[in-house]
Amino acid sequence: MTFTDRIFEAGIVPVVVLEKTEDAVPLANALLKGGISFMEITFRTACAAECIEIISKEVPDMTVGAGTVLNAEQAKLAVEKGAKFIVSPGLDEETVKWALANDIPVIPGCVTPTEIMKAISLGLKVVKFFPADVYGGIKAIKALAAPFGQVKFLPTGGVSEANLSDFTGNRSVAAVGGSWVCKKDDVLEHNWEKITALSENAVRIIKETRA
Repeated sequence: MTFTDRIFEAGIVPVVVLEKTEDAVPLANALLKGGISFMEITFRTACAAECIEIISKEVPDMTVGAGTVLNAEQAKLAVEKGAKFIVSPGLDEETVKWALANDIPVIPGCVTPTEIMKAISLGLKVVKFFPADVYGGIKAIKALAAPFGQVKFLPTGGVSEANLSDFTGNRSVAAVGGSWVCKKDDVLEHNWEKITALSENAVRIIKETRA
């Protein structure tokens, strides 16, 4: 099964901001308990790399990746720590080429036809659509999917439980990137049962819309 197939099967990649390393394993387990097996830890905090390393070692059933990766150096660090995939807010050619050369799945942000064409020329099949709500949401994805049928999208930004089915009901959407299942405050307050419940509901909606 390819990475694209696996991410489509998952349907959701939570966007995670971790402020404390001790929250890494409990959060990963809370998501897994709710049926979510992918998570993207953003490189926005000082402990992000260490959290990736901890989860990759202690929670092997979780496929952990690095998000908000801005350059090849960050990508290299993330992979050294155990990241299984890379997500970027935009398309940095050096980062993409390094990831592909090292067999690391990479999902750069692309919202214009020109950016998507560049991603295709580099050999990519999945791109991040961010911020999805600002750039037209599912309406824009449907329009872009017409000329770019070979590409799948990972919409992130403005995706919520309320509009989840609009995205996952479309075959051009590989998965959604969502932070609502593990909001920063819920992580800091250790609301693990709430995170599991939100995850379960997201997985249920995804299965229903794709049935």
